[in-house]
Amino acid sequence: MIHYHGTPITPISALLDLHGRHFCVSHAAPADVARCHQIGQSVMLDNGAFSAWKTGKAVDWSGYYAWTDRWLDCPTTWAVIPDVITGSDEDQDALIAQWPHGQRGVPVWHMHEPIDRLVRLTLEWPKVCIGSSAQYAVVLSPIWVHRMDAAWNAIERHHRRTPAVHMLRGMALSGRDWPFASVDSTDIARNHHLAHNSPRKMADRWDGVQCPHKWVQVPEQMEMLQ
Repeated sequence: MIHYHGTPITPISALLDLHGRHFCVSHAAPADVARCHQIGQSVMLDNGAFSAWKTGKAVDWSGYYAWTDRWLDCPTTWAVIPDVITGSDEDQDALIAQWPHGQRGVPVWHMHEPIDRLVRLTLEWPKVCIGSSAQYAVVLSPIWVHRMDAAWNAIERHHRRTPAVHMLRGMALSGRDWPFASVDSTDIARNHHLAHNSPRKMADRWDGVQCPHKWVQVPEQMEMLQ
């Protein structure tokens, strides 16, 4: 599992203390993108849709396409394809169809969408992101856990090998049951200043916790299979 540490991380000395780690840079706050490419092993480019949704701001997808085009020259960098947090399947698929950078992008499945769509994406793309949404917005709530179990049951039925799945804002799922290939969060950015923390100490703690590499089918409630 790769842990992508979200930026901006201030002051710069705190960011530099994380040299050699993996970073997530949002189009909504792109100030650290060049430095993350200089000091990081890999960089995940986030489309900023969640930040825009939270603040009510409009998104500039043309600007995002241009921004990602530059940084996708780096072979270890990948980008989250634009998505609509509360959108329909049709909204999401329309944005995927407009994505100009091929499979250097990663589509998003939102947990309120049909699980069949998640399975389709895992069969069509080398990596897929999952985002908590709608009634499944609270990570690790009982309804969230049941939905995630159902999702991985469906994935496992269609794949001999575990596909690459990234959990958006999912650092807290490190060490849990689901076999995510990668996760991200802004935990270090928000909390490294606390007295008992430091950027490197926090990164060591997160990066040292892994998920299992294989999912084992679990019983699920039939009403969760929508």
